[in-house]
Amino acid sequence: MKPVRVLEEAAEDLENAKEFYDKQEPGIGDYCVRTLLSEIASLKQFHGIHKAHWGLLRMLSKKFPYGIFYRETKSEIQVIAVLDLRRRPSRLRKRIRHRQ
Repeated sequence: MKPVRVLEEAAEDLENAKEFYDKQEPGIGDYCVRTLLSEIASLKQFHGIHKAHWGLLRMLSKKFPYGIFYRETKSEIQVIAVLDLRRRPSRLRKRIRHRQ
């Protein structure tokens, strides 16, 4: 199995998700991040089965409205972005292109 590496900008996305949900209700942000990290960890087994969007593979979170965008290299799975899918698609696409 290939290791999964969360790149710095994707880690910042997780922090932004935590802050957003903690503003809604304290503690929900931690739950959101734990959930997303668990789903990211599942990429060790399920990488490559997801549809491609904007040049990256995208896994949808089951509990939160987030997409986990990743790519595979020969040696690892790189999580490029963890983005709130309620945003305008053109804005999401721009963020993804900037990170590639």
